[in-house]
Amino acid sequence: MKLVIVESPTKAKTIAKFLPSGYKVESSFGHVRDLPAKKMGIDIENNFEPTYEVGERSEKHVAKLKQLAKQSEQILFASDEDREGEAISWHLKEILKPKNYQRITFHEITKKAIEQAIANPREIDMNLVDSQQARRILDRLVGFELSPFLWKKVARGLSAGRVQSVAVRLVVEREREIEAFKTDEYWTLDAIFDPDGKNKFEAKLHARDGQTLKKFDINNEKQAKELADELKKKKYQVANIEAKESKKKVPEPFRTSTLQQAAGNRLHMSAKDTMRVAQQLYEGIKLGEKDAVGLITYMRTDSLNLSNEFLNPCHDYIKEKFGKEYVPAKPRVFKTKSKGAQEAHEAIRPTHVHYAPDEIRQYLDDKQFKVYNLIWQRAVASQMKEAVVSSTTIDINSDDNKFTFRATGQTIKFDGFLKVYPTDTKETLLPELKQAQAVDLDELKPNQHFTQPPARYTEAALIKALEEYGIGRPSTYAPTISTIQERNYVVKEEKKLKPTDMGKIVSDILVEHFPDIVDYQFTAEMENDLDKIADGKRKWQPVIKAFYTPFHSNLEKKSKTLTKKELTEEATEEKCEKCGAPMVIKTGRFGRFMACSAYPECKNAKPINGDDEKQELELVEETCPDCGAQLAKRRGRYGAFLGCSKYPDCKFIKKFSQSTGIKCPECGEGEIVSRRGRSKRIFFGCEKYPKCKFTLWGKPTGEKCPACKSLMIQKGKNEVCSNKDCETNKKESPEEKS
Repeated sequence: MKLVIVESPTKAKTIAKFLPSGYKVESSFGHVRDLPAKKMGIDIENNFEPTYEVGERSEKHVAKLKQLAKQSEQILFASDEDREGEAISWHLKEILKPKNYQRITFHEITKKAIEQAIANPREIDMNLVDSQQARRILDRLVGFELSPFLWKKVARGLSAGRVQSVAVRLVVEREREIEAFKTDEYWTLDAIFDPDGKNKFEAKLHARDGQTLKKFDINNEKQAKELADELKKKKYQVANIEAKESKKKVPEPFRTSTLQQAAGNRLHMSAKDTMRVAQQLYEGIKLGEKDAVGLITYMRTDSLNLSNEFLNPCHDYIKEKFGKEYVPAKPRVFKTKSKGAQEAHEAIRPTHVHYAPDEIRQYLDDKQFKVYNLIWQRAVASQMKEAVVSSTTIDINSDDNKFTFRATGQTIKFDGFLKVYPTDTKETLLPELKQAQAVDLDELKPNQHFTQPPARYTEAALIKALEEYGIGRPSTYAPTISTIQERNYVVKEEKKLKPTDMGKIVSDILVEHFPDIVDYQFTAEMENDLDKIADGKRKWQPVIKAFYTPFHSNLEKKSKTLTKKELTEEATEEKCEKCGAPMVIKTGRFGRFMACSAYPECKNAKPINGDDEKQELELVEETCPDCGAQLAKRRGRYGAFLGCSKYPDCKFIKKFSQSTGIKCPECGEGEIVSRRGRSKRIFFGCEKYPKCKFTLWGKPTGEKCPACKSLMIQKGKNEVCSNKDCETNKKESPEEKS
C-alpha cells in the first residue's frame, strides 16, 4: 500500500477518487507540529534552534498516521505547494520517519494533475521549509517578548505581531489623517443645454478667459451666484467637438491579493471568508452524480502565469460562445511583477473553462457561486480582446468667448472582455452636434461642494496598501486582517476599518519606542529576506540574528526606563469632583476614560465626554422601535452600541453584532452573529433570536466537522467541532493511549 497524506479531509476525499487501488489517502488535519503554546520553544543561545510539539488536537491524527505508515511501502507527502505546505510535509516526515517517501505537488485537484504529480515526485524543498520556519520563529520572538511588555506597561491581555502591527499602524495613520482633515468649500456651475428642443445634455463650466478653472476658483456662494447671473445673459454655440477611440485594458487573472480585493469590493466579502470559500472550491465540490471536482487552481499564489492546458480550451470556448472577433490572435501572457513569485505556479483560474458558473450553480451555495463566478469571469476575460471605447468632448463657448462649458460623453464601440467581466464603464450619450451650432442655455445651477477626508480602509484597500508596501505574502493577508480585529485593535464600522483607542495607543507606543517593528520599509525588507531564504540565497539563522539582537537589546532598555503612567496617561485641567486631585485620561481594554490621578485612594472614573447626553450624536438610518426617533451611534464601557437619539426620554439600546457570514444550520434563514451575554462574555448565535435560539460556544470557521457535519468553531488556536459529544472532541484515555 502507498500512503498519500494531504492536509484536509475534503481534499483527501477528492484525491482518493482519482487514484487506483493500492493507494490510501489520509488527512493530517492541518499542521501536526508547532512551537509549544505556553513557552518560547526557541533556544536563542543555540542558534535559534526551535523545539516543536505535536498539538493535543493532532495527537489522535498522528497516532493514526503512524499506524498507517507502518503498513505502507511508501509515503507520498501531498500537502499544498507553498511554504506552509512544504513545512507540513517536512514535519510529517520528521514525525513518521519513513524509509521510503516522496514529495508530490499539484496546483489543481484534477485527475490529470494528480497523475502528473505522482509521475514526477521530488524531494522536500528545505529552502521553502526554512523560509516558513524563519517566519514562524520571527513571529514567536516578537510575540513572546513584546506582548509581556505591553501587558505590564499598558493593559493585560494585549499582544503584538510583526506584520499585524504594521497593518494597525496603517489604519491608525489613516484615522489621524481623517481627524486632521479640514473641509474646504467650493462651487461648480452646472448647465443643461438644449440644441433642438428635445436632445438636452449636461455640461460644466470649464474655463474662463481661456484659463481652465481650478477646484477652488469659485469658493463661496456670493461668487457662484454673481457668475451665474452673468452666464445667464450670454448666448452659446458649439466651439469644438473632439472624438477619439481608446482601448480598455484587459484585466489580469487573479492572484491571491487581487482576488481578495475584488471579492471585497464586488461581493462585500471579508478576506478570511473569501479564502475559506476559495479553499472549498479548490479542494473539491460534488457536481450532482459526478465525483467531487476541484473547481479552481491553488488560491495562494503571486503568479499571473496560465498554463496551455487552460489557454487553448479557453480560446476555443470564447470563439464558440461569443464569436471569433472576441479572441486575440494569440494567447495573452501576463508578466508577474510580485517579488518572490514563482512562475511555475499559476494564477487563480477555473480548472475547466467549460464548467461555466451558471451551469453548475445548482451545486454551489451562494458564496461558493459568487466567488467561483468572479474567478471564472476574470480568467476568461483575461484571454479576450480589449474593449473599444469612443470618448467625445464638446466645448460650448459664450458669444463673447469669455466662458467655456464642457460636456463629455462615452460610448462602447466594442464590448470585448466587458461581455464577460463587466466593470463600472458607463455609456454617456451626447446628441449629434455641428461646429458653430447654436445651443440654448436651458438651466444653470450653482452647486455647493465640500472636500472630503480620505476614506477609511476597507479590507480590500488595506490588502492593496500592504501589497504596495511589499508587506505580507499570499498566505498572510487574510489572517493578518482577521487578527487585528480579533485583538480589538481595529473594528469594522459600515464595512470600513476603524482603530480602537487601544489600537491607537499600542500603535503609538510601537512607532515611538520600537520603530523597526512597525517600519514599512524594514518589514518589507524582512519579507524580501524570507523570499531569499526560500530561493536558497540566504540562510535563516543569520536573518533571525540580525533582527533579534537589536530588537532584544532595545526591549530590555525600554522595559527598564518606561513606566505605565507615562505611556498610557494624559494630563487634563479638570479636577476630581470627589477629592480635588487632577483628572487624567487613561486607556483601558474598553477605550479611553477619565480617572482620578489619586488612584487607588480615589477610584473616581467616568467617560471622557461625561454622560451620554453630552455625547455628540452620530445618527444612523434606522429608527427606534419604541418611539420612532432616529437611532444614534454611542460608545460605552463595553464598546459601541446604538441608542435612541431621544435619550433619556427613551432608553432603547441595541447592541452591535458582528456577522460571521455563516448561515444558521438550524433555521437556514438567519446568519450567525457575535453577541455579548450578561456576563459580558462573547458568544455566537442566530440573528433571528428569539425566533431561532441556536447558539455556539465559539466563533464558527465556516467548515463542517468531517465526522458529524456540525459546524467547526475556533477554540484558542485550534479548530474543533461545535458538537461537544462528537468523537473528534473526545480525548483518549491513558489506557487507549498505551
